[in-house]
Amino acid sequence: MDPQDHERFREFVDSRWGALLRVANLLTGGDRHEAEDLVQTALMKALDRWRHVEDPERYVRKVMYRHQVSRWRLRRPHREPTFATPPESLGVTDGTSAADLRIAVGQALARLTPRQRTVLVLRYFEDLSETEVASTLGCSVGTVRSTTHRSLARLRSLAPELAAPAQQTIAVVSGSTPKGAHT
Repeated sequence: MDPQDHERFREFVDSRWGALLRVANLLTGGDRHEAEDLVQTALMKALDRWRHVEDPERYVRKVMYRHQVSRWRLRRPHREPTFATPPESLGVTDGTSAADLRIAVGQALARLTPRQRTVLVLRYFEDLSETEVASTLGCSVGTVRSTTHRSLARLRSLAPELAAPAQQTIAVVSGSTPKGAHT
């Protein structure tokens, strides 16, 4: 690798490390060490082909997704992460509700299977279409649709408190009062 390519790679890593780590964190269910390993593995693969890579960000993310798919295909025994119980109510108005919501979503995502988590991250965090997700993961669009459906259903059952703020927001926006609420 010539010095120019080396410098270009170094600048890419410096500028995109945080964004890549956030995606990897979601893909690995919040395991910081596995997320760092995932990003480093993808960057090492990108380094080998750096001279031929036209869109580094896209290439590295695709390597991360495919490596994560390979991990779940190894059929390792799934270990359920242990977390503290999520808070009873997320409707706190003291400025912590956004943080509580992020924690609850992160904990619920961590309890999904790696495949379910990956599909949801690609569809809703990366905002890819079903066709793009299918292409990225090497499966059919029908598989993406059914996995998305099952993943969202499981997410709702794991964290029913996530639906409460949305329903309250809809009621406030529409000007109606939720059932049982007194004005």
